[in-house]
Amino acid sequence: MAKFTPISGFPEWTPAERLTEKRIIHSIERRFELYGFASIETRSIEPLDVLLSKGDDKEIYVIKRLHADPDAQGGQDEGAVGLHFDLTVPFARYVLEFQHALSFPFKRYQIQKVWRGERKQEGRYREFYQCDVDIIGQGSLPLAYDIELPRLLYEVINELPIPNAVIKINNRKVLEGVYRGLGIEDIEGTLRVVDKLAKIGPDEVLAQLQVQCSLTQKAAQACLALGQIHGHDATFVEKVKALQVEHPLLDEGLEELCAVLNGCKDLPSGAVEVDLSIARGLNYYTGTVYEGYMVGHEHIGAVCSGGRYDNLAKGGRQPLPGIGVSIGITRILGYLFGRKLLTPVKGTPVDVMVILPDEVSRDAAFAVAQTLRRRGISTDVYHLPQNFGKQMKAAEKRGVRYVLFMGNSDGESHQIKDLVSGDQYEIDIEQWLPETDVSHFNLKGAK
Repeated sequence: MAKFTPISGFPEWTPAERLTEKRIIHSIERRFELYGFASIETRSIEPLDVLLSKGDDKEIYVIKRLHADPDAQGGQDEGAVGLHFDLTVPFARYVLEFQHALSFPFKRYQIQKVWRGERKQEGRYREFYQCDVDIIGQGSLPLAYDIELPRLLYEVINELPIPNAVIKINNRKVLEGVYRGLGIEDIEGTLRVVDKLAKIGPDEVLAQLQVQCSLTQKAAQACLALGQIHGHDATFVEKVKALQVEHPLLDEGLEELCAVLNGCKDLPSGAVEVDLSIARGLNYYTGTVYEGYMVGHEHIGAVCSGGRYDNLAKGGRQPLPGIGVSIGITRILGYLFGRKLLTPVKGTPVDVMVILPDEVSRDAAFAVAQTLRRRGISTDVYHLPQNFGKQMKAAEKRGVRYVLFMGNSDGESHQIKDLVSGDQYEIDIEQWLPETDVSHFNLKGAK
C-alpha cells in the first residue's frame, strides 16, 4: 500500500467533521445576515506588492506558473502574485474596484480559505477558513459600528457548540497616545512587542522593549504597566491616568474605548473586557481592536479578532474607513476535534436509508427515495440486497438515523425504524417527516 506523507498545516476532515464544519458555517452565515451583512467572494490571489505592504513577507505564499506564459508580452508572465493571507486586504481592493456599484456604509461577510506560512504549532494552520464581517464607510464611519461588532461576535460564538468566549477590546489610539506622550519613536515596534505580553510574559516584554525598541527603563516600565491594565468597567481610565502621561490621541482613544464598553454593558457580565495589551500585529489598525478567547482554553490564542482600519482602502474619491472582525473557524474546530471536545453526532446528510430486499425491488426502492427527496428529505438506497441486519448495521455506522422497509403490492404499508430509539412504525411517505435533530452536535463539557 502506498504511503502518503501529510503536509503540515493543511487540515483534512472526515465526512462527519466536514459536515460539522458546514453546519457551523451555515449558523455563522445566518447570524451575519440577521445583522444586514451581504455575502461576497474575492479572488484567491493578489499582487505581491499589495500583500507585502500589509503583512509579514514570511507568511505569504508566492504563486507562479511552472512554465512561463509564451503569449505574455515580452515573454514575461504577469506581475508577481501571492495567495491572500487574510480577507481584509483583498476586501479593501474589492471596495475600491467596485465602489461605483456599492451602497455605503457597505456591510459584507466573506467566508473563504486563506493561506499563511505559519510555523507548526497547535491551533496554527497554513490553509484555513476565515469568517469575516467588515463595514466600510464613505467619508466617515460612525463609532456605533465599533459597538455593533463585539455584540455580533458574542452572539455568533455563543450560538455555536463551542466554549463560551470573552471578547477583549482595546483602542490603538490609547497605546499610541501613551507611547507618543513618552517620546517613543518606534511606535510599530513597541506595539508588536506589547502585543506578545500574554505569550511571552512581562519580564520578556520588558527586556525586548529595552533591547529591540531602544526604550529607557522608565519608558519600558510605563509601556508594560499600560499593557497590564484590564477591567470590565470604566475604572480602567483612572489606572491609565495614573501613569501621568498626556497626549491628545490618548484622550481620544479613552473616550472611544469607554463608548464601546458602555455600548456592550447589557451583555452578560464578563462577556466584554478591556485589555490594554491587545494591539493586533497587523499594521493597518488605527482605532478599536478586538480579540476573542475561548474561556478555559486561552492557551491556544485568539479565535476571533479584528479592528478599525481608517487608512486601509486608499485611492477612492473619498476616504473609505472600515472596521471588521474575523472568526478562525478552522483553528476552533481543529482544536476541539483534536481534544475530542466536539464529536459530530451525525456523519452523513442522509436522513433515511431505504432497505433493499432484493435486486428486483431496486426500481421500487428508487421510486420511494425520489418521493421522499421531492419533499426535502435526504434519502439513499442501500447498494446491495444483503440481509436486513447487515443493511441496518451499515446505515447506523454511516450515521443514518432512519431505515425504511418498503411495503408491497398486497397493501402492506412502508415502515420506518428509528435506529436511535429502536421504534418501528408504519408511515405514509407522502406525509411523514423525520424528527429534527436540533442539536446537530455532541459537545463534551466545553460549554
